[in-house]
Amino acid sequence: QVQLVQSGGGLVQPGGSLRLSCAASGRSFGAYAIAWFRQGPGKEREFVAHITWLGVSTYYADSVKGRFTISRNNTQKMAYLQMNNLKPEDTAVYLCAARRPNAMSRSPADYGYWGQGTQVTVSS
Repeated sequence: QVQLVQSGGGLVQPGGSLRLSCAASGRSFGAYAIAWFRQGPGKEREFVAHITWLGVSTYYADSVKGRFTISRNNTQKMAYLQMNNLKPEDTAVYLCAARRPNAMSRSPADYGYWGQGTQVTVSS
């Protein structure tokens, strides 16, 4: 099993940047694929980005491609989401998630482990 604890987030102006962190505890962090999702007010949970076990492959939602970067450090058991050029429509609660299969999935139902969520608000 793996437990995920998030940090980062907050209020930022349009065009600004934030970095979200996801700290894992438990064994074999490197054997879990990591993803970030977000959920805006009144909206369904939405896929943002995914990174495979060793960080070799990354995948992004079209809405964040070129602005967000997912990364991981397996030695430190950390995953990150660097968010640049933030827009008001990026406002949401962001959640990191983990799953044992390495293949990318955009479905929240395919992830068995979740962080507690962190609020990101983009507003002037």
